[in-house]
Amino acid sequence: MADPSSYRPKPGQIPDSPGVYKFRDEHRRVIYVGKAKNLRQRLANYFQDLAALHPRTRTMVTTAASVEWTVVSTEVEALQLEYSWIKEFDPRFNVKYRDDKSYPYLAVTLDEEFPRVQVMRGAKKKGVRYFGPYGHAWAIRETVDLMLRVFPVRTCSAGVFRNAARTGRPCLLGYIGKCSAPCVGRVTPEEHRELADDFCDFMAGRTGTYIRRLEKDMMAAAEEMEYERAARLRDDVEALKLAMEKSAVVLADATDADLIAVAEDELEAAVQIFHVRGGRVRGQRGWVTDKVENVDTSGLVEHALQQLYGEETGDSVPKEVLVPALPEDPDAVSQWLAGRRGSQVSLRIPQRGDKKDLMATVQRNAQQALGLHKTKRASDLTTRSRALEEIAEALGLDTAPLRIECFDISHLQGDDVVASMVVFEDGLARKSEYRRFQIKGFEGQDDVRSMHEVIGRRFKRYLQEKERTGEWEETPAPSGPVPAPGADTTAPDTTTAPDTTTAPDTTTAPDTTTAPDTTAAPDTASEPDGEPREDDGRPKRFAYPPQLVVVDGGQPQVAAAKRALDELGIDDIAVCGLAKRLEEVWLPEDDDPVVLPRSSEGLYLLQRVRDEAHRFAITYQRAKRAKRIRSSPLDAVAGLGETRKQALIKHFGSVKKLKQATIDEICEVPGIGRRTAESVAVALASTAPAAPAVNTATGEIIEENDGGSTT
Repeated sequence: MADPSSYRPKPGQIPDSPGVYKFRDEHRRVIYVGKAKNLRQRLANYFQDLAALHPRTRTMVTTAASVEWTVVSTEVEALQLEYSWIKEFDPRFNVKYRDDKSYPYLAVTLDEEFPRVQVMRGAKKKGVRYFGPYGHAWAIRETVDLMLRVFPVRTCSAGVFRNAARTGRPCLLGYIGKCSAPCVGRVTPEEHRELADDFCDFMAGRTGTYIRRLEKDMMAAAEEMEYERAARLRDDVEALKLAMEKSAVVLADATDADLIAVAEDELEAAVQIFHVRGGRVRGQRGWVTDKVENVDTSGLVEHALQQLYGEETGDSVPKEVLVPALPEDPDAVSQWLAGRRGSQVSLRIPQRGDKKDLMATVQRNAQQALGLHKTKRASDLTTRSRALEEIAEALGLDTAPLRIECFDISHLQGDDVVASMVVFEDGLARKSEYRRFQIKGFEGQDDVRSMHEVIGRRFKRYLQEKERTGEWEETPAPSGPVPAPGADTTAPDTTTAPDTTTAPDTTTAPDTTTAPDTTAAPDTASEPDGEPREDDGRPKRFAYPPQLVVVDGGQPQVAAAKRALDELGIDDIAVCGLAKRLEEVWLPEDDDPVVLPRSSEGLYLLQRVRDEAHRFAITYQRAKRAKRIRSSPLDAVAGLGETRKQALIKHFGSVKKLKQATIDEICEVPGIGRRTAESVAVALASTAPAAPAVNTATGEIIEENDGGSTT
């Protein structure tokens, strides 16, 4: 590991002009390429105190052994040079979008004497007009099959074309009218090229001209009583309209634009692009990347633009590019795009209307792509095994943690404080084992104290279950205050109901984005004692201990969890914390965190466990808050159902007016007897801010005001 100070240039040596810089390792390999408006200011950021650098940046500068730079005239030149060097050197610490497949394009080989329409993949070739990319090759073939009725362009290979020319017989498409058969001279090269040009114009979005022309020819043929020709033209119009319907209009103003959306987390990012031509979505593609460098959304957008348009020219670069966040220097990027296109390019964030709505659709696709990538990664057995081994090695565990429990605290400014416990076994979520808690020991906001309480309650139940099943072993009393086994002083926790929306799944990763979640249900249980039951009627308990407890937080939360275990005399369960800001792993009594490699499968698994605990906790907390907001003073009236509550509110108009009503007036409501009316009056009086009371002699509610009491 190199010391950055050993190769740090003197400040006076670095120019303050725009430029591009390269970091090289001890073997002279380029490991990072960057650009800057001011090289002196940018490079100074890399040579700060290592503790102040982002972990990814710290890893890069300690891997490097030298830095060099090239001065350029403008920021646009810097952008172009940066892209060229990234393509040339493939630096390990630069963001590189990886495509999980080669997208097919509809291509027209305009560089040939008789242009050919075909499906193409891979690198683009000069002299070929491309449309797309498309998600599937069959989508291209369906479109081409419809359009060949109107534009019978050659689709055969060079060998088939030469053989037909030699024999003087066209292929099947020539006989059925889906090829103009230039191979046997039915059309001249000029006529065939005109067909190819019309085909390209239609695919580029200029559709109205051809449809109107065909309809005009159809009407003229009908007037001249050429009904067969009119019928053929009618079928041609229907074929073109059907081809257009396969890509619905999304932007009414026939816009040519590319929409780019980014979904990201701390380790990875997914990019989705919709290609809109003539107001219709003509293609879609996406990438996934590891966030090797410390980069935000604007940086990811800039890298995506370089990846998309670095090799493109002309109409392949659209007039408008819509993004979720502007690059650091949007003017320079816009000029670079304009140079690639040859005319002005608008780079902006959509603010309203159809474009904003379409951007939301692209964003959803990006989120789904990232989720699908993570699900595929998590479902691989070999990957899960490697992740567990990496966690065991990093934390110094004797064996891989086959059962991991993660705890998270959630609240809204100190209100509705709740906690969650999620369980992963063999790297997969076990939703039937999830639990949720209300914080009972104190009021207010204190995440550390809440974590201590939750860990203590969970493992007290574990010790009770060991005693019940006869697995209890007499041991010397621990130093902390430990309750006697079986003597659970806390009330039954009605919030420990499992998440029953999804059956236990030991083969595939859980879908945490679309599945319903019972955390949104009221905080009650169907059993009398508030505990979920086994099949034989016995209460389900926290019977299985984990090999690893993960808490969402840093050193304070980890210390609180460890202290709770020590107070219970439990010393065979490992504890760690995952701090979200820098994804650092904290261990008890360690002053420095464990920093797992960014590409570590172990870090990815810990992050997924932590994120699932956070999701489960915040969903429950929101449900409790919504329930509290929807609560009414009438909820406290025993025997008052929802129908009679609504009848009371409908009769009086509001709870405030109901408070002011007498018992006799309440009795006038259909279905409300005197005893119920008295209960309603008492319940509402107890909620009044000025300590209201009920006059037992008259049955009226007494309210206080500045002048004394009134009835």
